[in-house]
Amino acid sequence: MSKKAKTAITPTREENFPEWYQQVIKAADMAENAPVRGCMTIKPYGYAVWENMQRIFDDRIKELGVQNAYFPLLIPLEFISREAEHVEGFAKECAVVTHHRLEAGPDGKLQPAKSAKLEEPYVIRPTSETIIGDAMARWIQSYRDLPMKLNQWCNVMRWEMRPRIFLRTSEFLWQEGHNAFENEEQARDDTHKMLNAYAEFAENSLAIPVIRGEKTADERFPGAVMTLTIEAMMQDGKALQAGTSHYLGQNFAKSCEIKFQSREGVEEYAHTTSWGISTRLIGALIMSHADDDGMIMPPRIAPHQVGIIPIIRNDADTDEIMSYIDDLVAKLKAQGIRVNIDDSEGRTGDKMWGMIKQGVPLRVEIGGREVDEGTLTHTRRDLGRDSKASCSVDEFAGSVQGILDAIHDELYRRAQTLRDENIKDVSGLGELEALFKDNFAGFARMDVALIEGADYERITKQHSLTSRCMPLDAPDKVIVGKAY
Repeated sequence: MSKKAKTAITPTREENFPEWYQQVIKAADMAENAPVRGCMTIKPYGYAVWENMQRIFDDRIKELGVQNAYFPLLIPLEFISREAEHVEGFAKECAVVTHHRLEAGPDGKLQPAKSAKLEEPYVIRPTSETIIGDAMARWIQSYRDLPMKLNQWCNVMRWEMRPRIFLRTSEFLWQEGHNAFENEEQARDDTHKMLNAYAEFAENSLAIPVIRGEKTADERFPGAVMTLTIEAMMQDGKALQAGTSHYLGQNFAKSCEIKFQSREGVEEYAHTTSWGISTRLIGALIMSHADDDGMIMPPRIAPHQVGIIPIIRNDADTDEIMSYIDDLVAKLKAQGIRVNIDDSEGRTGDKMWGMIKQGVPLRVEIGGREVDEGTLTHTRRDLGRDSKASCSVDEFAGSVQGILDAIHDELYRRAQTLRDENIKDVSGLGELEALFKDNFAGFARMDVALIEGADYERITKQHSLTSRCMPLDAPDKVIVGKAY
């Protein structure tokens, strides 16, 4: 019997995927549970990932003519109530502010002051369609004011019953875009345009392959006419909705009174869209790319693309080694490479494992021997020790961007292979039921006509399945699977 290989993360993915996920976050020092139920504290390393995502995607949407703004955290309850289907979809998740002051109670503990009850409660934003719609109603008067494309980076709150760090928390960070147009054609075109921006971001920056599709009617965003989605497969075969783009028709425009004078001089309601991604994408990164030794960061959003470990065995060598490293860092930073030097007093082995668990894409080791030879030793996180190699500093500086791109491509290839090998075509509900009875971990693809009726509802409920989307390149099909 062969000896089981020791891993940095226990349990492994195969042994207990949900617990493995939590342990990867802890080992990479990305986030932790907050004192507030269902909330998280994002630690500096995890927040650096979000900052890089934000920077890349913010540049992209500005290229599409979107402007950033900021709207209030508190939304009047009356605003939320204007759109019946919208409020029904979020009612159970809303947190409500009812008082504006605290006072000491009979036991000396603070409690809401009875005399400070608000005349009208405020909802902590679960999403901002209504309050942004209220602003648009003032800012849009004529067709000349259209299109109006707004985005805000902010936090939202949805009182989550079963929280999990990054994936589902009561408070999370996101961007929410809200656009208004003259007519349906422009708005629908924009809905697709924003979905494509999400798909390109997921694939080109996060190395996560996605299926672009439309949600079925029962999975649409509350109040939307059409919801488009990008769906990704995690390593356990479950789906994760990685981003959505909604065509809202004139529903929100009518409830918020977003009207404009048309080119023909007639008063019309605008056609609006909304679109969003959130910190759950960090969860997607972990479940797509991490292994049993910890995180593997896609290079384009990694906080540190290159991690350098000085190997100092003699204090007399310190200045020479650190000067050598400083020269290397200058060459890398000149190319825009994000570099981190671990010059702490810890042991070399601990530093190495720290970088492995945090998923630093490219690890460099430099000691006295490398300085004497004018070389360095580097290792790819995605390939491990088999990729360990030595080269000159100039050779490394000249090839580092190509190596980082190769790491991105390899992570994408792995995730795409896993997904494609675990999508099974089924021709009927009997096949669908048999597939998931056998504990299949992946997606079923079948005719969309099959999702109607009691039998489909029974099977999906029994096996915790949902209709993920109708692929845009195969609208007569539907993807079905378990999901986060």
